[in-house]
Amino acid sequence: MSLPTAPSLPIDAVLPELVAALARTEKAVLVAAPGAGKTTRVPLALLAAPWRGDGTILLVEPRRIAARAAARRMAETLGERVGERVGYRVRLDAEVSEATRIEVVTEGLFTRRILDDPELAGVAAVIFDEFHERSLDGDFGLALALEAAAALRPELRILVMSATIDGARVARLLGDAPVISSEGRAFPVETRHVARDPALKLEDQVAAVILRALGEDPGSVLAFLPGQAEIRRTAERLGSRLPADTEIAPLYGALTAAEQDRAIRPAAPGRRKVVLATSIAETSLTIEGVRIVVDAGYARGPKYEPATGLTRLETTRVSRAGADQRRGRAGRTEPGVCWRLWAEAQTGALAAFDRPEILEADLAGFALDLAVWGSADAGGLAFLDPPPAAAFTEARALLADLGALDADGRVTAAGRRLARLPLHPRLAHMVVAAGPEGDGRLAAEIAVLVSEHGLGGDGTDLADRLRRFRAERGPRADDARALVRRFARLAGGDGSGAGAGDEARLGRHLARAYPDRVAQARGRRGEFRLANGRGGALPETSPLAGSAFLVVADLTGPAQASRIRLGAAIEAAEVEALFGTRIRREETLRFDAAARAVRARVVRRLGALVLSEEPLAEPDPGAVAALLVREAAARGLDRLPWTKEQRALRARATFLAATIGGDWPDLSESVLAATAEDWLAPQIHGKARLDAIDADDLGRALDGLLPWARRREMEALLPSHFDAPSGSRLPIDYGAENGPALEIRVQELFGLDRHPSVAGGKLPLLLVLLSPAHRPIQTTRDLPGFWRGSWKDVAKDLKGRYPKHPWPDDPLAAPATSRAKPRGTS
Repeated sequence: MSLPTAPSLPIDAVLPELVAALARTEKAVLVAAPGAGKTTRVPLALLAAPWRGDGTILLVEPRRIAARAAARRMAETLGERVGERVGYRVRLDAEVSEATRIEVVTEGLFTRRILDDPELAGVAAVIFDEFHERSLDGDFGLALALEAAAALRPELRILVMSATIDGARVARLLGDAPVISSEGRAFPVETRHVARDPALKLEDQVAAVILRALGEDPGSVLAFLPGQAEIRRTAERLGSRLPADTEIAPLYGALTAAEQDRAIRPAAPGRRKVVLATSIAETSLTIEGVRIVVDAGYARGPKYEPATGLTRLETTRVSRAGADQRRGRAGRTEPGVCWRLWAEAQTGALAAFDRPEILEADLAGFALDLAVWGSADAGGLAFLDPPPAAAFTEARALLADLGALDADGRVTAAGRRLARLPLHPRLAHMVVAAGPEGDGRLAAEIAVLVSEHGLGGDGTDLADRLRRFRAERGPRADDARALVRRFARLAGGDGSGAGAGDEARLGRHLARAYPDRVAQARGRRGEFRLANGRGGALPETSPLAGSAFLVVADLTGPAQASRIRLGAAIEAAEVEALFGTRIRREETLRFDAAARAVRARVVRRLGALVLSEEPLAEPDPGAVAALLVREAAARGLDRLPWTKEQRALRARATFLAATIGGDWPDLSESVLAATAEDWLAPQIHGKARLDAIDADDLGRALDGLLPWARRREMEALLPSHFDAPSGSRLPIDYGAENGPALEIRVQELFGLDRHPSVAGGKLPLLLVLLSPAHRPIQTTRDLPGFWRGSWKDVAKDLKGRYPKHPWPDDPLAAPATSRAKPRGTS
């Protein structure tokens, strides 16, 4: 269609090609540089297309602010008000009429619309704008639109528009659709790098660069910061330091529509503006008069942790594509300047693109919508990137826990009720469950406060936020209250039921949404443990810090030391009533090191929380014995009260196992420790203290390890004692380092002409020959050789030291003795 009053834009050059492409085929891809004008020109150009008939063109935008701005710009181009031929629908706000033929909607609302009406009755075309942002709703909405077109609406036009994306890849997803490219018109932008000073806080350096930029160049400033907190602190730093002709305008998602519109309006004649924005301003918006961009280099977005069921906000470095988008904001209408708060060399190290949200997000809502659509998984739909299997499985497990899916993964009637609510399934479950109790309105208020940041303030106590929200006045609060009534009605109530005194029930309802985030006080005031095992803390001054139990709706930070951002108190009795079927009763055993004893307790748990604990009167004796034995093994089994004979028996058996092998048991410390539960635990049933284990228990255990028949066999092979020629019976040491050893006074071996041995004569003993005073004088494995060799020298020495004992020159001819010479002999 002709737009004679509109200024020329770069996209105008390719509009005829695009119109022609959509006349001959139902799908197309438009790749247009930032600032080309695709968002506001393309829908208007398609109004006159014959295939449109009287159907509506849906322009799908990632963000509310962009949707409103696009609708307003197109309406101005037509010389109309928003709500006539061009209108919009966003959460909490809508401007449409029967005359509306171009309807700008957010991605979430489009997904809801196609789920409710898969045929998209009355819709002629769907245009997905800024598809490079790759939001979960955007990817899902396109997949649903493609399937609806294939199965129900082959004439439906689908156009995907983007500034920075692989057009060929998207074209393949759309069935090899034609790709139309527009180079756009980008005015030159000078890039200046200011390396981050680690000694300065981010907001201090951003404020300093903004002031410097204002002093060096004309025009308004658009500064990109990670989030709302940094925006607020930067505004505080700028304060009265700004020139008199310059005003500050924050821009982030939680602001009211009026506040957002103020930020994107051009500054009044003769004045300048400093817009402090999150990444919300990267695309879709042209802020008139901005020719200076200050990029702090960070972005903040949600990252889901399947292990904890939590979505946390994560601050990351901006991607190169995001940095280029931000830089391009300075050259939309005239040459500009971009200040980057990082060294130029660091640009190459930035990630090329942001990761698609489908790879990072909580997929519970997506999985529920997919089930409502009739798909058990995402395999049948067309996605550029399929959802991760682990996160998708986790999401379906949550839905099954909420009763939204049956055992076969199909959506239940309860699941369909949840899906009617444009809320996370957790919150939808909470609202639906509260309806029969007459608390639908209260639960809906909770859902709105949890999902709409900024309502009721930013305090940690949900009760305080609720009180503030109920007292708030203004368009955003009024819109939120309308949303509350809508949620309550969708859940089956009439929107009533909330009033004074119902704050005490907040924890009960919130716990239905977050059973895994019921938290129990631990240790110091303000410190809590969540049922999912995570740790969380509140300031000691928080009104919730002294609560015995909380339900946590929001927290941030590392798993073991998270900061609780929002929660509600709940009574212990309420926890018991709500989660009786989830509470596990466990009989636990614990070893008390100080008492050297096993303690038995009955513990009732909700996840990682211990709700109660008391002594167990009659614990399983086998389990007690097993734990006691494990502790004994850990401390060293040789510290148990083995008798001298038991130790010797173990040594002999171990020696046989090492030398002969076969089925001889190894009774060494290490082997016994590894199998202690098998051989010792059965012998100590009824005992719960280490000190109660005695030699009799060990003896019975050895009887089991080495029965009497094997002991007789062992005695034949390895006798426990040596019968000396003198008549003495002396123990053989089978645990000696150098093999079986025998300590014996040398005169007790007189007359013996063969070396003592074991194992049928195959293994000579190591003889440790002693003096009459039991001091070692020689070691040998060849006794006959000793007699014939070094004995004479040894005997000579012994005669001088022990004259009362016989020291014959020929020991083989002398009688063995254990005594000194009789009195009177020489």
